[in-house]
Amino acid sequence: MNKQETDGVKDLLDHKYDEFCQSHFIDTDPIQIPKQFTSKEDIEIAAFFAATLAWGNRKMIISSANKLINIMGNSPYDFVMSYSPAQRKQIEDFKYRTFNSVDLDFFIQSLNNIYTNHHGLENIFTKGYNVDKSIKSAISHFREVFISVDHEKRSEKHLANVDKQSAAKRLNMFLRWMVRSNCEGVDFGLWKNINPSDLIIPLDVHCARTARALNLLTRQQTDWKAAIELTNKLKDFDSNDPVKYDFALFGLGVFEKFR
Repeated sequence: MNKQETDGVKDLLDHKYDEFCQSHFIDTDPIQIPKQFTSKEDIEIAAFFAATLAWGNRKMIISSANKLINIMGNSPYDFVMSYSPAQRKQIEDFKYRTFNSVDLDFFIQSLNNIYTNHHGLENIFTKGYNVDKSIKSAISHFREVFISVDHEKRSEKHLANVDKQSAAKRLNMFLRWMVRSNCEGVDFGLWKNINPSDLIIPLDVHCARTARALNLLTRQQTDWKAAIELTNKLKDFDSNDPVKYDFALFGLGVFEKFR
């Protein structure tokens, strides 16, 4: 793109960011699940499960996430920390697409381990991030710790593996929620030791399609390399907060069917 075209795309994305990054965005987004809570740990765990389930129809995602929160007695942290094999019956009927009660049991046990022995989700992601100040290292370290408890191999498919080039859309979205400033009242800004400038765009088919249509993304695979390529391009528009354009790209793709 020449400078005039680049400036035009930036103006469009800035405008759409202002339009979509508003409190009303929460009404149709899975971020409404953790918005029900005020304590840090409840927000983190509710957000993690909402992000984990965030593929497919958004209404169904929100419905299933709310069902899960209800199973947890609307106290996700307490439920995770008090969880025992005797409670498996409470979750045995839960299922969303290919995520079933076996996967949920593993996820709950792993979160229990993380909060009991590793000082919580923030500490795990931050420890990985501090290796080289990269989100790839943050996600890789998180995955390594998460799968360290006993589990069925099939459950690992619900955890993105960036070392195998997964775009890690759901984990990058979770990190956006936790790290990015909440000045607009949408994201939380709870975690202060990961720099928002290092966040990676949560790349899904909608975001990627819009980015390609705007000549912001050349890679055809929707994978980690594509997420990095797009994020680096967005840093030309805002080096301190590149993932803010997630709102614009998602809104253009999903709400406005931009092609």
